[in-house]
Amino acid sequence: MIAISVFYIWPFLVQIGVSFTTDAEAAKNPASPIPAVWSVAAYRQLFLNSDFPVWFANSAVVTVLVTVGRVFFDSLAGYALARLRFRGRGIVFAGLVAVMAVPSVVLLIPKFLVINQLGLYDSYAGMVLPLLVDAAGVFIMKNFFESIPRSIEEQAHIDGAGTFRVFWSIVLPMARPAMVTIIILSFQGSWNELSHFIVSSQSPELTTLTKGVASLASGQLSQGSQYPLKLGAALLMTLPVAMVFFIFQRRIMNSSEGAVKE
Repeated sequence: MIAISVFYIWPFLVQIGVSFTTDAEAAKNPASPIPAVWSVAAYRQLFLNSDFPVWFANSAVVTVLVTVGRVFFDSLAGYALARLRFRGRGIVFAGLVAVMAVPSVVLLIPKFLVINQLGLYDSYAGMVLPLLVDAAGVFIMKNFFESIPRSIEEQAHIDGAGTFRVFWSIVLPMARPAMVTIIILSFQGSWNELSHFIVSSQSPELTTLTKGVASLASGQLSQGSQYPLKLGAALLMTLPVAMVFFIFQRRIMNSSEGAVKE
C-alpha cells in the first residue's frame, strides 16, 4: 500500500515542488519534488499579471450554483420516483437510466444548439442551467429514499403534513448521507467541467478555471515551458476539490439518519 501510495502521490509532490521554483530551475530538473531554488514568482504572476482571479471567480460562482441546484432538484426528482405513483413513472425512470448510458461528448452539439436557440449562449444562465440536474444524482437519491421506512412518512401524513412538507421536513434531513455524496460529486464535476463550458460560452470574462488552465497548459497564453506557472495554476485548481472531499468524506454513509416513532 505504501508503494502504491507513493506511485500516486509522487506527481502531486512534483507539482508542488516545481510550482515553487524558477523557470530556469524547472527547465533544468522538471521532475524534482524539492526545488533547489525556492521562488513564488509563479504565484505572483498568476494573481497579479494574469486572468487567473477571474477564472477562479467564475468557477466558484458556477460551482456553487450548480451544487445547490443539484442537491435540491435531484432530491425532488429522486423522491418523486421513489414515493409518488403517477402514470409513466416506469418510462421516466427508464429514460433516466438511458441518459446515464449516453456519453456526454455525444450531447455536445445538441446542447450547443439548444443553448443557442434559447438565447442562453455566452451567459451564466447557459453555463449553469443545463447542469442543475444530473441523472446519476437523481438515481442516487431515488435509491436512498427507497431505503427509508415508509412508516415515518405515514405517521407524518396522519399528523396532517402534506407531501412536500413530509419531503422537506422529515425525509430530506434523513437523507444527509446521500446529499453529502451529491454535494461532493456535483462540486467535483462542475468544478472540473470543461466540455460544457466550451460549447456554452466564449467571452474571456466568462472563462472558467478549466478553460483557462487548459489554454495555459497548451501554451496559448504563455511563451516557453513556464512549468512553475502551469503547475501552480493546476495546484490552485486542485485544492478546493480536495478540501471539499476531506471535509465531507466522514459524512458519507449508507444508512439513513433518524428513527421510526413507535
